Order: sequence, then structure tokens, then C-alpha cells
Amino acid sequence: MFKAFFSSKQYLLWAWPGVIVIVFGIALQVQIDVALNSAIGDLFDLMQKSLMQPGSMELAAFDETVWAATKLILLYVMLVVVLGFYIKHWVFRWRQAMNDYYMLYWPALRGVEGASQRVQEDTKRFAATVELIGASVVEAVLTLLAFLPILWVISKSIHHIPYFGQIDHALVYVAIGYALTGTLVLALVGIKLPGLEFDNQKAEAAYRKELVHAEDDVQRASKPVMTGLFSVIKKNYHRLFFHYLYFDAAKLTYLQYGIVVPFLMLGPTVIAGTLSLGMFAQTVRSFERIQTSFQVLARNWASMVELLSVFKRLRAFEANIKVLGHR
Repeated sequence: MFKAFFSSKQYLLWAWPGVIVIVFGIALQVQIDVALNSAIGDLFDLMQKSLMQPGSMELAAFDETVWAATKLILLYVMLVVVLGFYIKHWVFRWRQAMNDYYMLYWPALRGVEGASQRVQEDTKRFAATVELIGASVVEAVLTLLAFLPILWVISKSIHHIPYFGQIDHALVYVAIGYALTGTLVLALVGIKLPGLEFDNQKAEAAYRKELVHAEDDVQRASKPVMTGLFSVIKKNYHRLFFHYLYFDAAKLTYLQYGIVVPFLMLGPTVIAGTLSLGMFAQTVRSFERIQTSFQVLARNWASMVELLSVFKRLRAFEANIKVLGHR
């Protein structure tokens, strides 16, 4: 999977240079987000000043602040769209490299169970999930590096938080603690899902293979055979549905409660009136960015399950290539 792309001379100009372009683009995207966080804080401070002192501000000054935030938003959107377009092409080249590599051994691999699915469908699904998860993980790491120092500085003025009392830089510890605890709990709750998805794809492959053979052989795909194969699929899906039931309940509870956590933590400070509206907005937004970064696996757990399942199937497929190479 990796050697076919990152060690190939044919894709030399795409593989590692593409990684640099993607990381740099995401880093720039995060920096714009940081600037937008500051601009939003300025906007809310102006709103607070105008509400407390009516007529103290010119409309032109307010519009200028709004327009400054708007320009950052437009720049952010443009970068996300262009970078997303590039990532799609980069990941497709990765799929193409895998396809070329597997097809070199196709005369020998064609007899492997589900060989056609591995080359066509699994490489496509691998590319799609890497595109989704890979960029999200890189963005999450860079967002943490950018917003943790911001929240660290902001939380200097917030000492007392509910349940814990007087703690310096309390919001940083709460954000990290809540996100890591929730991710760990979800990992334990969903620990069975990758294996179940793997078994389910094997059952789907067996059902599809019988149908493919039946296109050329009228003796294949008899009703008893297809009923038996589909009963396995049905059983696997029912198991998946059950395990996703309690996993989704845990995941949504964790993510939704995370929305109110910063408000609860800032309660004493807000009541004391020691925090401006702009600082409050920056704090909540920074807290949310850090939480979201730590929650990248939790938010993409279904895609992670699919990626792990595809990875296991392609690894098993490539094991046949290694065996053939020693013959």
C-alpha cells in the first residue's frame, strides 16, 4: 500500500512533494483560523462597547471590523477548496500506484479469494478514507499546536472553575482531559467494530463472487446457495447495527455535552464580570478547536473502522504477493 506510492520512481513528483504541499496548506489554513479567532474577539468587544455605551462608536468602524473578519473567512474558504482539490488528485495517484502494483502480479493473484474486489473496490475505499481521515488528523495536530498556546495565555485570567476550584491555566487541562477521556472511552466502547466490519466485508465478497460467476455459468447462484450466503450477511449486519447502537449513543452524548463544557467552566468568571465579551468568544472558540482536534478519531470513528478493515484486507492480499515472490 505504502511502498507502491512512496517508493515508486513513477510517482516521485507526487508522493513526498505532495505531503509537503498538503502539510503547508493545512498549516496556512490553521493560521488563518487563528487570525479569525482574534478578529471575532475584536468584533465582540466592539459589540459590548456599543451596547454599554450607545452612540460611542461610528458605524464605519464597526463595518471595518466585520469586513476584516469577512476577508479572513473568504480566504479560508478559498484555501480549503483549492487544497481539497489538490488532495483528491494526490490520493487518487496513490490509488493508481496501488492498482499498478497489484496488476503486475494479477496473473498469479487472480485466483486469490476476492482478488477483483481488492484491486478495484478496496483500493478505491482506501483512497477515499485516507483523503477523509489523513487531512483531518494533520489539521487536528496543527490546530492543537496553534490554539493550545492561545488558550494557555487566555486562561491566565480564569483561575476558579467548578468542581476543581483554583487552578492556573485550568481551561487547558479541562479541554485536554475531557477530550482524551472521551476518546479513550469511545475507543473501548467501539473496540469490536473493526473486526465486525472485516467479517462483514468477507461475507459481502463471497456473495458478490457467486453472483459474478453466475453471469457466465447458469449452474451457479442457485437459490439455496444465495439464501445461505445472504443469511450470513444479514447476521453480520444485525450484529453491526447492535454494536453501533450503543457506540452512537456514547459518541453523541460525549460530543454534544462537550458543547456546554466551556460555558460551565467559565460560569464563575462570567458571573464575576471579569471577562470581556470578546475574550469570552475567543476562549470558547479556542476551547472548541482544541476539543475538536482531540476528538478527530471519535468524530471519524466509522471511517476509521472502515479504513482498518480495508487495511487488513489489503495486507492479507499483499501477503500473497510476498509468497509468490519466494517461489
